[in-house]
Amino acid sequence: MIYKTRGTCSREIHIETDGDIITDVRFIGGCNGNTQGIASLVKGMKIQEVIDRTEGIDCNGRGTSCPDQLSKALKEIIRKG
Repeated sequence: MIYKTRGTCSREIHIETDGDIITDVRFIGGCNGNTQGIASLVKGMKIQEVIDRTEGIDCNGRGTSCPDQLSKALKEIIRKG
């Protein structure tokens, strides 16, 4: 899945899953080190656990962040089933 982000420096998040497990995440744009770190940390985790941990994280008063956008993308994956 490719998710177009809103309100962050990253422009897209590319996500691959196997059932409810995240197998790969790549952020396009954004703070390279931070987005690589997030992507590495969430590989192998269950989708809902990542949502629970990242939803609502704010970056400098923007009302969202790259981790928060990841949670929104993952919710979309769940919705689409």
